[in-house]
Amino acid sequence: KRESLTHHALRITFQDRQPGSEAFSSVSANRRSWRLRKSTFYFHRSIFIKIPGRLSATTPSSKENIKAPMSSNTPMQVRIEEDKHWWFASRTRAILALLDKYAGPGKRGRRVLDVGAGAGNMMHHLALYGDEIVGLEYNPKPIPIAHERGWDVRQGDATHMPFEDASFDIVALLDTVEHIPDETAVFRETYRVTKPGGTMIVTVPAFMWLWSQNDVINMHQRRYTAPELKRKLEAAGWRVPYCGYNNFIIFPLGAGIILLRRWLGKEPDMASPHFDDEAYQVEMEPAPPWLNTILETIGKIEVALLRRMRLPWGTSIIAVAQKPEATE
Repeated sequence: KRESLTHHALRITFQDRQPGSEAFSSVSANRRSWRLRKSTFYFHRSIFIKIPGRLSATTPSSKENIKAPMSSNTPMQVRIEEDKHWWFASRTRAILALLDKYAGPGKRGRRVLDVGAGAGNMMHHLALYGDEIVGLEYNPKPIPIAHERGWDVRQGDATHMPFEDASFDIVALLDTVEHIPDETAVFRETYRVTKPGGTMIVTVPAFMWLWSQNDVINMHQRRYTAPELKRKLEAAGWRVPYCGYNNFIIFPLGAGIILLRRWLGKEPDMASPHFDDEAYQVEMEPAPPWLNTILETIGKIEVALLRRMRLPWGTSIIAVAQKPEATE
């Protein structure tokens, strides 16, 4: 019986999962062995809400007609396919709610930096909080897509960012730092480029015991707990007024599915830029439209809770970090 990617990856060290290592080559070989099933797999997926991970002939522009919101609660826009997927939509609403609360809605002449911008999937949302937005991305594959969408995304390293000190009012570090071995350098660099009094919004996956194939194909280094993330941000100089969990309501279902798949040794096959030459980002697991609608509705309910309290558990973590005002 074929061993699953997740079971294989759980037995190797984080260092061994780097490109060029024997373990990396083994995982990549397992990935290629699944490719014979691809045509049938994608035929069945056509009835689902699907997030693209491969290059296409055309990509929509996301920069047109973006205006600052007039209300205190910034509405979520639906401009690209990612916005339609329940996971992206729920995370985006949580991010907007916390930015409204801790940074304030509207552009206000601010500069925004999206670290780990990828194809610019979040930039049309983040652009509502500043008059200028810049993206930084280490992987060259998604950058042409971001440029086609009209976004200024530059290739660079989050541990040595090509920006002056105190350059940005808002920094977004969204599901990025878990990919990088030197997390301390990332937190220090984001602190350096943020203006005094500025804000950073951070999202990361939660709980190492939820490690799954999704972490493998994303080349994650770690998952976090909320106290751990808060402690590491504070060690880099940040004040952390908010650090709590996300995907709280669906946590029992999500955790149960991960553990069941691990026990059965069966995992969904999704494209990843780390293992598939034609993929520019990791595909999100599809959901039937009816289920996608239910999960997105749950996400809206959860955001209402998040505005009032820190959620005690979830499959993800969301934090707000603030750089102290300059002292004379």
